[in-house]
Amino acid sequence: MSFQQGLSGLNAASRDLDVIGHNIANANTTGFKSQRTEFAELYARSLGASGGSTGGIGVEVANVSQQFTQGNITITANDLDLAINGAGFFNVTATNGDRLYTRAGEFKLDKEGFIVTNDGAKVNGYRVDPETGLVQRGALNPIELPTSKGVPAKRTTEITTGINLDARAADPTGGPPPAAQVPPIETYATSLVVYDSQGRDVPVNLYYSKTIGTPNSWDVFAVAEDATATDPPTFQALGAVTFDANGLPTQPLVVLTPINVTTAADPAPFTVNVDIENMTQFGTRFSVNQLEQDGYAPGEFTGLAISEAGVVSARYSNGETFDTWQVALSNFRNLNGLEPQGAGYWTQTAQSGEPVPGAARDAGFGSLRQGALEDSNTDLTAELVNLITAQRYYQANAQTIRTQDQVFGTLVNLR
Repeated sequence: MSFQQGLSGLNAASRDLDVIGHNIANANTTGFKSQRTEFAELYARSLGASGGSTGGIGVEVANVSQQFTQGNITITANDLDLAINGAGFFNVTATNGDRLYTRAGEFKLDKEGFIVTNDGAKVNGYRVDPETGLVQRGALNPIELPTSKGVPAKRTTEITTGINLDARAADPTGGPPPAAQVPPIETYATSLVVYDSQGRDVPVNLYYSKTIGTPNSWDVFAVAEDATATDPPTFQALGAVTFDANGLPTQPLVVLTPINVTTAADPAPFTVNVDIENMTQFGTRFSVNQLEQDGYAPGEFTGLAISEAGVVSARYSNGETFDTWQVALSNFRNLNGLEPQGAGYWTQTAQSGEPVPGAARDAGFGSLRQGALEDSNTDLTAELVNLITAQRYYQANAQTIRTQDQVFGTLVNLR
């Protein structure tokens, strides 16, 4: 026996205690992944001997591996808190330009509208095409929300109607209503608001009256009102909608005359089409199942929502919501090849391989949870037991050194 074995055991036990202490210290660190000390035995080789060994000479720390198991998900109700449930890392760009990866989703908005980590690293994502609504899976860019600007108004171009006209209704009396006259009492009516190019709202009333002498046919009229106009609104005849024996619009669909809308502030009229594809004529009471238009007033940014797929939707004061970004995720073939950088970050290495790009709910990736954080995966109970074991291991190795010292003392004191 020599001091070498005991000394190597002390060094290994000390390293193990460091790792256990590090795990315990980060038991409340968001996104932290615990570590494990892995040991390997040491053997001495005989000089000149082929594969010969003179015996064990102690132990060494072969590796400190990272345990990338899933941590618990804690609800926080903070819109910018994100938790990954499954595989993947958030892809961020540090303030010095380095590409880093993290599981800690404690994000914030900086003064420029970028989503950032606690130390200012910008979270990367994929842009969403504002025209098509499709995610552009290409180059990564820092996610920037439109906090300093609102959404401009959009002029109404189409009204979509989904109403049922009662097939049991009787023909109206007195003939078709003349221009600028309120329709007869037998007429059904609906109303909604449309918008001009500057977001001014204009009430529009739609009237449906059975066509006299023509079964399964309804005349459609419209009145576009403007509270600032001096002349009375014009009663516009848009055409007739006919239904087949099943109570559905006959094919091909009739194209109604567009509604002419004029505002006092902008006398140039614009037209609004009326979609009748979802109208029905069943033998039941008049009902409105759908009445929508595609315009809106200008609005200011009020908040955001992030789906399980990581799609960031901006909410505006006009009630509109638009998809703007998708949070990017990255994964690696060899997670233990990642190099910890502190503050919850990892960087890629030759051992980890190149990052695999993707997004939440893609194949091989987990999903995102808004308003939640992933807890540390440290098991405190197990770590405290490991701490006791490592302490005893350290004491046992110290005892071997003490015994060796006693043996040497005996030899020195021989007479």
